[in-house]
Amino acid sequence: MTAALVLASSSAKSTRQLAAVLAAVCRPGDVLLLSGDLGAGKTAFAQGFGRALGIEEPITSPTFTLVRQYEVVGGPEGIRTLLHADVYRLDHTAEIADLGLGQLVEDGGVALVEWGDAAEPVLGDGALSLWLVADPNDDDRRMITVAADGPAWADRWSALAVALEPWSMGK
Repeated sequence: MTAALVLASSSAKSTRQLAAVLAAVCRPGDVLLLSGDLGAGKTAFAQGFGRALGIEEPITSPTFTLVRQYEVVGGPEGIRTLLHADVYRLDHTAEIADLGLGQLVEDGGVALVEWGDAAEPVLGDGALSLWLVADPNDDDRRMITVAADGPAWADRWSALAVALEPWSMGK
């Protein structure tokens, strides 16, 4: 299955809300690859996603620490950990593989990987890919493309599309 949704966000708040809706559809073991230029809204997305999982501490970009781990309380069933990674500073796919995110999500985790296009060769099998693009004419507006390739999201795709309908480019 290859499927894609094209969405529009009018603000950082709207991006956080979209992420919260998406978090509710996630399961343990999911990996979300967030791609986009600097300032495209990847960290705002991570903040909304984390809040929806019940994380109250500040969620900031893990640019220099590479991976931040947050305990999940009260999130979707079975999700115990949010792993938030930033692979911007890594030069080789072997360095991304060395982070062990694939193994870490197997024990009740969900991973958000900023600069996910760089991680796609290592983590892309079954991942949900999101491309965030800033509107050059409106500092607040973002176009967000959500894509799934493979069977991991097949049974949730319809529910995801319905949940994200308020952000559909047709709205």
